[in-house]
Amino acid sequence: MSLTVVVAEDSPLMRDGLVGVLTRFGHRVPAAVGDAVALVAAVREHAPDIVVTDVRMPPDHTDDGLRAAVALRREHPDLPVLVLSQYIEQSYAAHLLDLGSDTGVGYLLKDRVSAVGEFAEAVARVAAGATVVDPEVVRQLLNRRRDPLRRLTPREREVLALMAEGRANAAIARELFVTEAAVNKHVSSILQKLELHIDGQGHRRVLAVLTHLRA
Repeated sequence: MSLTVVVAEDSPLMRDGLVGVLTRFGHRVPAAVGDAVALVAAVREHAPDIVVTDVRMPPDHTDDGLRAAVALRREHPDLPVLVLSQYIEQSYAAHLLDLGSDTGVGYLLKDRVSAVGEFAEAVARVAAGATVVDPEVVRQLLNRRRDPLRRLTPREREVLALMAEGRANAAIARELFVTEAAVNKHVSSILQKLELHIDGQGHRRVLAVLTHLRA
């Protein structure tokens, strides 16, 4: 599926790289900008299918990109947003995931872009409404909440980590070389042990898991 993507990244080299990867996978990039103000203007002008933005950008060089993404989601609730970060900023990830929408959202480390296939897949999944969180961020969130995880078996922890990455049960089964029925049982057990509830929406399931783990 070809997507219209607006890119925001203050490093010209990184920005060109993002545009190159996206166009290589058949997507259209009508605007690639270097600051948060230009990002907001580009979205208003081009009405993209998804925004890919850095966290730290001008004018303040702090979390301007993230704040612009949050503001854009308030203005356009159906706009999927994929945020890239040089380092793990758990507060940034939490802020992004707390937008409280069924529209796609993602938080990836920039190192993930070098694995072009994974990055392209993440863009497509977020544009389709999924929640995608970098595996390293997931691991750190898991490490912060050791106590409630003591009730989980090693296999259940593996399944939980993949759930938090936005994987569907069928994909988890393929990753762990088990049947989907086995994964379904693990998921039920995890949600019961962690006192989580799901409503059939995969996006909300991931948000529920991450909310619990980072509390």
